[in-house]
Amino acid sequence: MSHDDDKKEKHRTDADEVREILEVVSVEIPKLLESLSKQMYDPSNAENMGKSLAQFYKQLVDAGMDEAKAAQLTEKYMTSTSIGGIIGQALSGGKDSDIGKAIKDKIKKEIEDDD
Repeated sequence: MSHDDDKKEKHRTDADEVREILEVVSVEIPKLLESLSKQMYDPSNAENMGKSLAQFYKQLVDAGMDEAKAAQLTEKYMTSTSIGGIIGQALSGGKDSDIGKAIKDKIKKEIEDDD
């Protein structure tokens, strides 16, 4: 088999893998989003999150922290612990998300390999 044939076969295999992944994603992502939506809007979850945030803020202030700084840290805590905040950070390519970078690097490598 020639080098060009090997490349064509690899691209066919890659395309098949991508197709399989997209088929699974198209089924599983809607299920996941529905489940997350139910979790995010569940009144008992909202109540528990509110209590947790209030306790976090109160502990910071009771420890002597400035109220403005305590509010700022509480907001960061809320974003880092809530489902919505975690998803938002991941989708926006937040500093803690390496997924976007890994995908870009993989695409760049594939393009370079094709040249």
